[in-house]
Amino acid sequence: MQGALHRKKTPWLLSLTPLLLASLTGLAQVTPVPASNDAKLVGDFQQRAKQYLDWRDKTAGKLPAPANSPQKIVAARRELANKVRIARAGAPQGQIFIPEIADYFRRQIAETMNGRYGTEIRSSLRNAEPTKMELQINQGYPEKVPLQSTPPTLLLNLPELPKGLEYRILDRELVLRDVSANIVVDYIPNAFPGASK
Repeated sequence: MQGALHRKKTPWLLSLTPLLLASLTGLAQVTPVPASNDAKLVGDFQQRAKQYLDWRDKTAGKLPAPANSPQKIVAARRELANKVRIARAGAPQGQIFIPEIADYFRRQIAETMNGRYGTEIRSSLRNAEPTKMELQINQGYPEKVPLQSTPPTLLLNLPELPKGLEYRILDRELVLRDVSANIVVDYIPNAFPGASK
């Protein structure tokens, strides 16, 4: 009796084998998942940041080699900034931080602030000397105002910048600063959720 049952089950199992193989073959042929939209946004942002630096170097030049005199360094920086302002007059906020990129940054910042190191980041931002100013594109970053450092745990979750640009925080805004010209290249209004400081 057991032999008969065994014989009856075997054809049934064998009939499943082609279906099983077909389904496994189908799984192997699944098309790979395309790169996430976030990866595309990061790539677009980094390309825009690099394009700005390339444009600045071609149009306004680079900051000359450091001089011995602090006055000469400040004068060279101001001259570079003025050239950028003239050539980039009328540049709108959001030229680099286009709406989709700005939304990506806001999400990254919110997730980081709500994550494991959120309390430390808030504490770091609260302990820093508060810096508030009316932001405008191409305006000089006040030389007598301390440059508030961006907490490293937050920086780790933001796209890497090309040398010559850096992130700065002013109140709830995230600023993209041209280090050589000491100007605001672009910024994201309300980048930080609520009263994050």
